[in-house]
Amino acid sequence: MNLDQAMQDRRSIRGFLDKPVPRDLLEEVIALANRAPSSMNTQPWHLHVLTGEPLERVRKGNTERMLAGVTPSREIEDYAAYEGEHRKRQIEIAVQLFEAMGIERHDAEQPAGLGDAGFSPVRCAGFGGGLLRPRSAG
Repeated sequence: MNLDQAMQDRRSIRGFLDKPVPRDLLEEVIALANRAPSSMNTQPWHLHVLTGEPLERVRKGNTERMLAGVTPSREIEDYAAYEGEHRKRQIEIAVQLFEAMGIERHDAEQPAGLGDAGFSPVRCAGFGGGLLRPRSAG
């Protein structure tokens, strides 16, 4: 299947059958999900698969909170700074990107035309913490 077809045929499912998903299917889905891209190779996910009584407790708690009008809380904050292993991966991919573009570690400027390629000014701790800006024309 090509990308166009996959996007046109996709659908959202909000009603589910009350029967368990076979373990081999779960493992296949998880293996495919492991191949998903992440922003700057940070891979900020942790996966937990629940079945049986633990799953029922989570469902019950979620239902009770929703019916009580409790505002949902998110485990991953939007626009939060990466920390730990995720920050390390972010820096590693930035270093690889800038090296591939010919930007030296302590270079305060970025190659001409970089802004034209869709890159906004970036701050990268791996490159002296300097703000990289497009070089002036001329």
